[in-house]
Amino acid sequence: MSAAELGTFDDLLTRWPVAVHPVAVALREAVFAVHPGACETVRLGYHAATYGTGPRMTDSYAYIMPHARWVNLGFYQGAVLLDPEGLLEGRGKQLRHTRVRTVEEAERAALQALLTEALARRTRNA
Repeated sequence: MSAAELGTFDDLLTRWPVAVHPVAVALREAVFAVHPGACETVRLGYHAATYGTGPRMTDSYAYIMPHARWVNLGFYQGAVLLDPEGLLEGRGKQLRHTRVRTVEEAERAALQALLTEALARRTRNA
C-alpha cells in the first residue's frame, strides 16, 4: 500500500481495535462541530484522517490517527497553538498531538479550543 492510498474513515477504523473506534468517532465529531465544512481526507498509508480547508496536506490543520489503545488528535501547526492545559506533546518544528483515550476526553472544551485555533490559523495562512 502506498502512503497516498485514499479511503474512508470506516476503512481507517477497520485497521484498529474496536475499543478505540468510539474515541476516533468522537474526535471526528469534534472536528466537524468546529468546522462543519471541513475537508476530510483519509490517507490509509499514513493511518490517518486529515482535516482542512481543502484536500492537500498544505490545506490541513488537524489529523486523527488511531493506535491500539488511544487515538492521537494532531495539529500541523501545533507548536504555535495556545495550550493552557498542557495537552500537546511532541518536539518537532511544527507538529504536536494529544493522546485521547476516552470519549469524555474527546469531548473536552480544551480540545475544541485547540481545533478552533488551528482552523483560524490555517484560514489566516491560506
